[in-house]
Amino acid sequence: MPFYTYDYERLSRAAARLREERWRCHAPIEAFAVTEDDGTVGARPPREPGTERLHTGEIWSGYDRYLWLDAEAEVPQDFDGPVWGRFDFGRTGGGGNSGFESLLFVNGKPWQAVDTNHQEAPLHARAGETLRLQLRLWSGLVGGGRPHTNDCKFRMAELAVLDEGADSLCYWLTCLLGAYDILDENDPEKKRLLNLAAKAWDLVETADPVSPAFFASCARAVSFLEQELPPEEKKVTVDVVGHTHIDTAWLWRLRHTREKCARSFSTVNRLMEEYPEYIFLHTQAQQYDFIRRDYPDIFEQIRRRAAEGRWEPAGGMWVECDCNLPSGESIVRQLLYGTRFFEGQFGNHSSYLWLPDVFGYSAALPQILRQSEIDTFITTKISWNDQNTLPYDTFEWRGIDGSSVLTHFITTTSKGETKYTYNGLTDASSIKGVWNNYRNKELNTELLLCYGYGDGGGGPNRDMLEQNRRMGRIPGMPAVKPCRVDTFCENLHRTVRENRRFAYVPYSRFAVGAALQAKDGRVFTGCNIENAGYTPTNCAERTALFKAVSEGVTRFSAIAIVGSLQGKRNELPTGPCGVCRQALFEFGGPDLIVLMAKSEDDYIETTLGALLPYGFGPANLEMDPLPAE
Repeated sequence: MPFYTYDYERLSRAAARLREERWRCHAPIEAFAVTEDDGTVGARPPREPGTERLHTGEIWSGYDRYLWLDAEAEVPQDFDGPVWGRFDFGRTGGGGNSGFESLLFVNGKPWQAVDTNHQEAPLHARAGETLRLQLRLWSGLVGGGRPHTNDCKFRMAELAVLDEGADSLCYWLTCLLGAYDILDENDPEKKRLLNLAAKAWDLVETADPVSPAFFASCARAVSFLEQELPPEEKKVTVDVVGHTHIDTAWLWRLRHTREKCARSFSTVNRLMEEYPEYIFLHTQAQQYDFIRRDYPDIFEQIRRRAAEGRWEPAGGMWVECDCNLPSGESIVRQLLYGTRFFEGQFGNHSSYLWLPDVFGYSAALPQILRQSEIDTFITTKISWNDQNTLPYDTFEWRGIDGSSVLTHFITTTSKGETKYTYNGLTDASSIKGVWNNYRNKELNTELLLCYGYGDGGGGPNRDMLEQNRRMGRIPGMPAVKPCRVDTFCENLHRTVRENRRFAYVPYSRFAVGAALQAKDGRVFTGCNIENAGYTPTNCAERTALFKAVSEGVTRFSAIAIVGSLQGKRNELPTGPCGVCRQALFEFGGPDLIVLMAKSEDDYIETTLGALLPYGFGPANLEMDPLPAE
């Protein structure tokens, strides 16, 4: 393929213009009838429209002010494709913490949110059909500080046809250029991505961007890219799940939280109609109970999606609670009432605790979680600690009584940030960054990214879902696949257990994996490697040990060992052989913790001193032990 002379800036302008040019057959809505609203939770549209009017270009203002807008719109006869509504009534603050929000009703039914991040809605209408569009606008608050009036401008409302070819090309160019922007200058794929984008844009007939020829050429450009970038297997996979974090109480009143839930959840339901692969997680049973009481029609849609396996109601707790001040009994009750609700309303058992946004975690949590039949803990907030930075992102967290849970940090970051976030995007920087940030690459190559606007709700939008479809096909990027969090946790447990998967055991068929933890927190894995001469065979424990020592690490705190005949479960513990015990004694001493797995969910914990009570070490040779690192 020849290289084209298009530069990054020119192609970026092409992608930007497509965001508008993908819309055709516009039918503006110039004015809405206006009715004041008192902010009652769960309010439905008024039967009759108001007598005042809000016109395009006008300002509406308020602090915690609600308005109903009402208009009838007929779909023109020349609309020959998917009909969407496009709306812009104001600006929403970062994280949904301040500013304008609204809920769109179509023919009396709650449809989806309209805000800065969700300005387009599929209407599923046909030419000649008349729609009643009603929006419950909220001016919002100010995100903390002294209250003041928010000025919001009605910039646009229209019906439009979305051209699928131009829309797809817009997202392909956006993803290609995003990947180009973040790949290393020496990455051999970097220039190829720019070349592919240039070649695709060269196929577009740009003379008349509203002509049939323009839209047909966009479709041809998409076909070219999809042929050049077929799906392929990759070494690293990023599992993506939609999510919206809604603080039950923060910079707004409880009644505002209930409406934020309605807006966010209705948007998820609507996008699920457009994207059959879309999987969404929401935690906090309290917020489901709000919706069940306030918007039973939205709740029933959630239950249908949950039955399909696409909406994941889980996470464990009634609300995602603080873990510093509450007593153990309080935390237990959070889990009791939360898991009971999820099982009773959705038939879904919570196998993990999702707690991304609290500042501190009780040392009693592992014990409480194990007693609550929860074996996994997921968070992000501990990355905000700038004093005691944890050196790993996947590990076994052992509590006060010795109980442990597999713990995983979601390693998504916002552009230019180092702190992990639960409000992820699905652009190239976020997808690639999940792997780049991860500190246990030797252990695991399947990572989790939760995406969607949050804190004050909002959730995923169409941009994120379209990027999910393309980003994993781009060279230099990880594979991307939608995934439930409980499935991710199951895979992670399996990966941790099966570090013996690379064992070379053609003779004994007994595969062993070991994970050796250094004093600095790093983990080194190893498997057993057999040899036809038997004597050169190397055990998993020494493979991990020699790997670590060869990299300059010589002090260790713990080792975990798991083994079984290939294809079978082993109910007996797998312990280190005598040679391995002696080798480990040199670098870990008698206090080295040894975890020996008996089965998938059970293990024996002991010390090397108990397994080798009279170990031979440097002291026997009247030499000083290895210095602590």
